[in-house]
Amino acid sequence: MSGGHSTYVPKTRIGRWFDARLPVPRLVHDQFIVYPVPRNLNYAYSFGGILSMMLAAQIVTGVVLAMHYAADTTLAFNSIDKIMRDVNSGWLLRYLHSNGASFFFIAVYVHVSRGLYYGSYKAPRELLWVLGCTNLLLMMATAFMGYVLPWGQMSFWGATVITGFFSAIPLVGDWVQQLLLGGFAVDNPTLNRFFALHYLLPFMLTGVVILHIWALHVAGQTNPAGIDVKSETDVVDFTPHATMKDVLGAVVFLLAFAYFVFYVPNYLGHPDNYTAADPLKTPAHIVPEWYFLPFYAILRAVTFNIGPIDSKLGGVLAMFGAIAVLLFVPWLDTSKVRSAVYRPWYRRFFWLFVANALFLGWLGSKPAEGWYIPAMQVSTIYYFAFFLVVMPLLGVIETPRRLPNSITEAILEKGKD
Repeated sequence: MSGGHSTYVPKTRIGRWFDARLPVPRLVHDQFIVYPVPRNLNYAYSFGGILSMMLAAQIVTGVVLAMHYAADTTLAFNSIDKIMRDVNSGWLLRYLHSNGASFFFIAVYVHVSRGLYYGSYKAPRELLWVLGCTNLLLMMATAFMGYVLPWGQMSFWGATVITGFFSAIPLVGDWVQQLLLGGFAVDNPTLNRFFALHYLLPFMLTGVVILHIWALHVAGQTNPAGIDVKSETDVVDFTPHATMKDVLGAVVFLLAFAYFVFYVPNYLGHPDNYTAADPLKTPAHIVPEWYFLPFYAILRAVTFNIGPIDSKLGGVLAMFGAIAVLLFVPWLDTSKVRSAVYRPWYRRFFWLFVANALFLGWLGSKPAEGWYIPAMQVSTIYYFAFFLVVMPLLGVIETPRRLPNSITEAILEKGKD
């Protein structure tokens, strides 16, 4: 991957035989043991490894749960109950999987935020960033379809509302909606399709993750200073230095995850989803899972506008545009400095963006009425303005701080502070 000279030397005859035919140990040694990484990496860089761990956990628990799940509208809800009550450790598997989805998104949002803060998307890592955004899209599609499978009230009505927005697409909208549903309404064909895709997409996600890691090892790891490696003193071997840091970060993350699994397993879920789906009874407030709430707020900021402009299509475009704009970040940011550490104005706008995203998430859980609607609209404007106005403009007018000459110098300067 990195193209450097390998230092791996098999120590046994079997090892030499295996290395000459399928050099997997050499690959692991070169890319995950002696692979050089910047010596100033912090714990924000541990979330890549945490995401890989969570993906593996979601696949393992999901495959076992699928062995006991019944993808039929008359059986699905009761099959979840059977898993919880009758399958050995079924309650643990389900809580690991459902809470694992939430913690998967916590990790990915931190991972994306770290990339935005430290400029991990800048050349020569544009493709690395695009692959990461592709992973985010696949995660969202997988999670949405998985949320439908328990066939509770919020599962059914969430699927009805979200798939209904596809009908707003000109010319092909109704056809796309019917293709997703397998008919004219959310029913058994819909559940079967979502179950099949929910099972398939994680394996597609795994493939893109492998490409993402490959691109990372080709371009090299970024660092908090945003400075390229200049000498051997700027780097350390991945193992044990970065490995031990990642392990400690993962342990702390897993402790928080375990607390939710064993003490408050239903805290991140919606109570309406513990009632069987009823097409004749609509919940008072239909909301998606918490990790979709910012994008749901953006959709409603346009769709449920009070006034002459009321656009269902506009809401759909805004929602998908909020995700698609991330793909163009490497070309929207015109600054020559990577890290926000040396960009004082960008750093202020970035933290305002983070606060705004959290505010959007809170607004997404509220009804589309009263002052919530203008608040959604103002927050949506800033969300897009950060990418389309702030990033291009600051690169022209901002005066960055002086950059250190090397990563080693950056570490020494930080030590003096």
